[in-house]
Amino acid sequence: MGRVKPNPNKKLGGSIMSISQAMMSGVSGLMANSKAVARISYNIANSDTYGFRRSFAQMLTSGATNPSGSVSASGVRAEVVHENTQDGTPLSTGEATNLAISGSGFFAVTRNVNDGTGEPEHYLTRAGDFQPDSEGYLRNAAGMYLGGFPYDETGSLGVIDRNQFSGLETVRIAEMSIAGNPTSEMTLTGNLPSQETGLATPGDPFISSIEYFTPLGAAERLQFSWQPSSTANEWNLSITDSSGATYGSLTATFNDSGALAGTPSGFSGVTSTATAPAAFSFDTSTGIATVTIDNGTTPQTITVDMGAPNSFGGLSQFSGDYVPLTGNADGTQSGSLARAEISNDGIVYGIFDNGMRRALYQIPLATVPNPNGLLTADNATFLISEDSGAFTLAEAGTGTAGEITGGAVESSNVDIAEELTELIQKQRAFSSNAKIITTADEMLDETVRLKR
Repeated sequence: MGRVKPNPNKKLGGSIMSISQAMMSGVSGLMANSKAVARISYNIANSDTYGFRRSFAQMLTSGATNPSGSVSASGVRAEVVHENTQDGTPLSTGEATNLAISGSGFFAVTRNVNDGTGEPEHYLTRAGDFQPDSEGYLRNAAGMYLGGFPYDETGSLGVIDRNQFSGLETVRIAEMSIAGNPTSEMTLTGNLPSQETGLATPGDPFISSIEYFTPLGAAERLQFSWQPSSTANEWNLSITDSSGATYGSLTATFNDSGALAGTPSGFSGVTSTATAPAAFSFDTSTGIATVTIDNGTTPQTITVDMGAPNSFGGLSQFSGDYVPLTGNADGTQSGSLARAEISNDGIVYGIFDNGMRRALYQIPLATVPNPNGLLTADNATFLISEDSGAFTLAEAGTGTAGEITGGAVESSNVDIAEELTELIQKQRAFSSNAKIITTADEMLDETVRLKR
């Protein structure tokens, strides 16, 4: 049997196939590195964007299935990978409503104001440059509105489901008022000068007043007039209000010797001069006066503690200068919102001009099992995806959620030096793949000419 002669055309065909594969590998390299350069350019362009998260093109080997079922390498492809878990640098701004996150989590935002009645689409973002708009709603520079859980007037969030967005409302810091708390108790302390008593012609009374608050939050004053008596260590007290209405009077006598010198020895001569439904009474055993003020459908009742007989801590009488009597009253005046503060756990507090501080909203942080699996949207926002997993609206500073810093924003997590280094590497890789194509083209040309 004769020997089978080799077919030169078959060898040339195999060579042409290999060269073509080399050319296609070079083309895939050009495409993959072009995609990588596009990502680098995107990162550099957004290096100053608040809350921006860098992404990069990760190179993966691409393959082709042979008739035998095996897979052979045929080039490269680029897959975009996000770095959503790496924090940017917090930058102080001094603006109370600017917010930066340290650690895991995202702000929940909407494109339009959410009053809690509908279910608008929510996005996630780290861009915390929030400022009140013309109506007081917090919105960042990209036009996204910040969501939070509202507190009711009792300071309760109520029952909320942290696995859905339906309980969120757009955080609003606008003109608002807070009701005051009416005064119900007062204490009166101070020193009366003993040398002013026992004179044939006593001098003028010593007058002091204490501010109290009505049920409507208005500030009023009760006035206490202490008239020294011609009897030593004795004072006559009369109580009026700022309008001149009288409530009552009594006589206070003080000890002048012994261990209890200077303390009240007793009270007597209690007289009510109030016009009903106003009223006045005094408990001589406790030193507590009860004043009923006619300032509403239901009169306001205030107790005034002057100190029990033979005890220190209330009124006193010693020789020396008159020390204006001071009083402490509970209750608060109604107030208007002066400013807002945001704590590390995301609670928005309203600070009112009456000194009161009230929780208005809790800003949750949306956390997901795989932050790098979030879908990228515009305006430095993200959407939940199957790869990211289900979200939880966690309280900042609890579990895996990070903390919120007020008066600051978070910079992008782009490192310019790293991006420029990557850019040089990808440019060289691109040039090398271009060289593969030109070389393969020359080889293919030579091979074809051999066949001729």
